[in-house]
Amino acid sequence: MKILAIDTSCDDTCIALILIEKKSNSFKILSNVVSSQTKIHKKWGGVYPTLAKREHQKNLIPVFKKALKKAGLLKDSNLRSSIFKSQVLKKILEKDQNLLENLIKFLKKHKKPKIDAIAVTIGPGLEPCLWVGVNFAKALSYCWNLPIIPINHIEGHILISIFSNLSKTDSNFQFSIRDFQKLFPAICLVISGGHTQLILMKNIGKYKIIGETRDDAAGECFDKTARILGLDYPGGPAIAAEAQNFKLQSLDFKIKLPRPMIHQKNYDFSFSGLKTAVLYNFKNQLPKIRKSKKYIQAMSAEIQQAIIDVLLKKTVKAAKKYKTKSIILGGGVAANKELRKQFERKIKKEIPNSKFQVPSPEFSTDNAVMIGIAGYFNIKKAKNWEKIKADANLKI
Repeated sequence: MKILAIDTSCDDTCIALILIEKKSNSFKILSNVVSSQTKIHKKWGGVYPTLAKREHQKNLIPVFKKALKKAGLLKDSNLRSSIFKSQVLKKILEKDQNLLENLIKFLKKHKKPKIDAIAVTIGPGLEPCLWVGVNFAKALSYCWNLPIIPINHIEGHILISIFSNLSKTDSNFQFSIRDFQKLFPAICLVISGGHTQLILMKNIGKYKIIGETRDDAAGECFDKTARILGLDYPGGPAIAAEAQNFKLQSLDFKIKLPRPMIHQKNYDFSFSGLKTAVLYNFKNQLPKIRKSKKYIQAMSAEIQQAIIDVLLKKTVKAAKKYKTKSIILGGGVAANKELRKQFERKIKKEIPNSKFQVPSPEFSTDNAVMIGIAGYFNIKKAKNWEKIKADANLKI
């Protein structure tokens, strides 16, 4: 079974092709293409939705062609079809005229690839961005008569965390039902620019949110505090790089930031207060101090540690309460090396019988491989293209 997977939930245009071998219990990644818009959004210090939407419209066909070519599924064709003049196709992409024109050119030149279904992210995410990917999937579904599997972006992050920890050879993920049963129940911490959620996972497809952020997500806090310090976007990697160079023995600044909600009995998060504390500390420094390398490094180390402390405390507390067999990390912030190291150390010390599942860095950030894998496990939810809609606030 071959699944075409599409994700445009934020600022990365992602397309992958996944081959599922049921007999050998394996996923094979035929292609995985991601077009990042990071450089474009740097000047704003965050994602500008309208601009991100336009970039998706421009990037989708080139990314799609590249993914098909890598998978060996891009074949030329000289077939003539009335589908190119279809009013239905034009209606689907009426708000994406540039994408419509490029898709028609593609369809005239290339054959329908041998794929069985299309998996597409319908939410959560930035609504203008989501609709570009959803409408593209609907157009392909209509033209090629393929079912669409609507995918929750958060579930994709969770599932890729599981599979990138199972047996992997090159681009193949081996899996079995026995492997799954050893992991559940699990506590999943999904941390990214837009999401910070603690999820109790009883099995694939069975989720319950037990805690989430009340304001800024962890990744958003990294971005905003990095902007205050004059560091690059995205803020997480920029702060991590500065924190790595911080040396405690040469401490010239005694910085202590709050750990919001760390001692509360619930599993919710709040990072807006941390951002405000960083701003006040920064403004209270002399201009010469603010720009000094030592101050930036010390502040970066404290920001990173404050976020890690809160995430770690709440996650381990939840894992103990629900007596889970594993802790699963997902999302872009999960790529942070210090966070991964401290989680691994803490879990090994306090709940050694729990497995620690974290994705390889290449699969921490947005990608379509995770959408393809989620597509396989949601194949029964496949629908006709007319019933597919984006939902920016979709819950898992």
